[in-house]
Amino acid sequence: MATQKNTKFDEVWEKLSTGIHNVYDHQAMQSPAWMELYTHVYNYCTSTASSPASSTIPHKAQKPSRTAEQSKHTGAAHRPPNNTEGANIVGGELYSKLNQFLNSYLEDLRQHGVDLQGEAALSFYTDHWEKYQFSSRVLHGFCSYLNRHWVRREYEAGRKNIYEIFTLSMTIWHEVYFKPLNNQVTSACLKLIQNERNNEVINSRLIAGVIQSYVALGFSDDAASTSNTRMTTPTLNVYKEYFENQFLIDTEHYYKLEAANFLMSNSVTDYLKKVEARLNEEVHRVSSYLNPSTLNPLIKKCEDVLIRDQLETIYAECKALLNDEKNSDLARLFKLVSRVPNANNELKKIVEEHIYTKGMEAIQAVSAQAVNDPKIYVQTILDIHKKFMSLVQEAFGGEQGFTAALDKACGKFINNNAVTVSAGGTQKSPELLARYCDSLLRKGTKTADETDLEEILNQIMVVFNYIEDKDVYQKFYGKMLAKRLVGQLSASDDSEESMISKLKQACGYEYTSKLQRMFQDIGVSKNLIDQHRTWCEGKRIRETLDFSIMVLSSNSWPFSAPPAFNLPTELKPTFDSFTEFYAAQHSGRKLTWLHQHSKGELQTSYLKQKFTLQVSTYQMVILLLFNKSLEYTVEKIQDKTQIKVDTLYPVLWLLLKLKVLECPSISGDELEEELKDSDIKKEHIIKLSNDYKNKKIRVNLNMPLKSEVKQDLEGVHRTIDEDRKMVIQAAIVRTMKARQTYKHTQLIAEVLSQLASRFKPKVPVIKKCIDMLIEKEYLERLPNEKDTYRYLA
Repeated sequence: MATQKNTKFDEVWEKLSTGIHNVYDHQAMQSPAWMELYTHVYNYCTSTASSPASSTIPHKAQKPSRTAEQSKHTGAAHRPPNNTEGANIVGGELYSKLNQFLNSYLEDLRQHGVDLQGEAALSFYTDHWEKYQFSSRVLHGFCSYLNRHWVRREYEAGRKNIYEIFTLSMTIWHEVYFKPLNNQVTSACLKLIQNERNNEVINSRLIAGVIQSYVALGFSDDAASTSNTRMTTPTLNVYKEYFENQFLIDTEHYYKLEAANFLMSNSVTDYLKKVEARLNEEVHRVSSYLNPSTLNPLIKKCEDVLIRDQLETIYAECKALLNDEKNSDLARLFKLVSRVPNANNELKKIVEEHIYTKGMEAIQAVSAQAVNDPKIYVQTILDIHKKFMSLVQEAFGGEQGFTAALDKACGKFINNNAVTVSAGGTQKSPELLARYCDSLLRKGTKTADETDLEEILNQIMVVFNYIEDKDVYQKFYGKMLAKRLVGQLSASDDSEESMISKLKQACGYEYTSKLQRMFQDIGVSKNLIDQHRTWCEGKRIRETLDFSIMVLSSNSWPFSAPPAFNLPTELKPTFDSFTEFYAAQHSGRKLTWLHQHSKGELQTSYLKQKFTLQVSTYQMVILLLFNKSLEYTVEKIQDKTQIKVDTLYPVLWLLLKLKVLECPSISGDELEEELKDSDIKKEHIIKLSNDYKNKKIRVNLNMPLKSEVKQDLEGVHRTIDEDRKMVIQAAIVRTMKARQTYKHTQLIAEVLSQLASRFKPKVPVIKKCIDMLIEKEYLERLPNEKDTYRYLA
């Protein structure tokens, strides 16, 4: 390190002044010259102070003030002496001289640009800014010793108006050069930006230079700093105050006017395209020559003016685009509206209402046929759902809120529409859906293969999930599944199991437990047939019939025992042998024969051509009578079979219609019509037809009677209401057992919540069930609180 020596300041400044002038005159400087200037500063700072004042700024030293009221201020004359501050480091006089030089230099420079406007002002400002900034960095470099020691010491001692040399140069530029010229410079920048928005080509480098200047001029004192190299913190206060604020105001005015004018002569769709383009332009503008911090407030301002202020017009356009099915335009609209907080809420309502309206209209159009045609009904719903699911995906990106709007709309029109209204209740939808499933899963389905059937079943589950009365679907589906299994009418066991698995996944194990037990019973029954044959062989019982049986657990199957009737002697031995076998296998169990669901085959021997007739048990009982006599009165048939008249007459009517039997009292034309109670009379004579003909050798006579189908449907509907009451009571008891005491309104709400996944119970029915449980002494009302219940059982 150089030895300390006394150096007179005037001599030092004379040597420095020439070099500093050369720097700001932008003359080339070689390393030796720069090093010489550095040495002069170093020698001065390390010289022995001639007086205490030599280390501080003299009274006459002037530097720019950082307040708006004055352009210069006087440095503090003295600070209290501190013997620990390094008395051998001086610099106050040099700092003051540099301050005076920069003030004088910038005042002279500024005078040449006072009257300039537009691009000329920008060129003048940016040119001098770039040169001044470069020169100040050179000055800062060879004054680094002054910065590291004297400036640091002064700053730490509390002199907050002391800055490193480069920061000092920026502060003086701000006060002496920037403040007098900023209005015309900022105005020129804003004018260029407006020209660019009007599709004119501009010199954006001029704006970029000005913005860089505004950003560089922003800093604040950092009192908490402990760094040895940095005593100020960069900020954007100058940039925001002198440019960004006015820029945002101009942006708002420009786009308000443009939006109003554009919408007067263009469509809303074109306007949305314009908005999209404008937003992209503003993003590019910020990335090209503005500070990145402007992006968010700028885009927010554009969104407010171009989108939020036009929302009513945009919402109206959304309705038109939905009607015209313009998904790509809707996607653009959604993308723009999504920029405004909560603006999508109204869009969701519009989409929901549109889907609901279209769904109602579609079902109304087919309601006359759909009320009795499950395929038309379900397919119409699926077509609507598919169409609008595609809309949600394409136009709204599958956003959760719009998917929820689709679900809500579908739930409304599926459960309440023209078909359900004409049928008298919401239970029609689950009934038709179950009937459609039955038609798909029965033999004879025209579906190409199981893969296609699986896809259709997946689509059916879409509709199922929207149905409120899932218990109704369960009843109908269970009834129809039972008939398919007993009649061996299922197209595929795998498809049956797949459907049950889907229902289980949607509603839980309890929902499908009975359906699964049906399959188990069918599997067990196959083993029973083999066991019965082995048992008969062991007992040396000769089977006269080709016999098979299904043993069904009474709690799982939706069947009830039929009225008693007389079995023909041809069947009785086989029935008795199996009853004995089963009693030996399972003590304590009782077999109830479900003859109404049984069937068999008879072979004719009285005709020229032999036929195999596939018949129901009732048909078999009647036809076997004719082995003993060729004709009977209706009364005699009823007497011998003991079949109830309500069942006998429809069976006879079908056999007459199929021309296996004949009745001289009933004409062929009458047989083509619906059966009436008065059509068959007990005195009518029924004969075996000797002229029966058919192109098929195996003839199926076991056809469902319309009256039976109608009775089945009515029976299901009757049991639904009773079953629901039991389910509601169970939910009430479950809740009260857990709560012990509960308010009336809370109990109602809890029951509604528990049963929502199965059906939507009506509040009056819940109240009635509460009263029933009070009568059964499961609950009681508290004496002093009539709206509170207590659990008793």
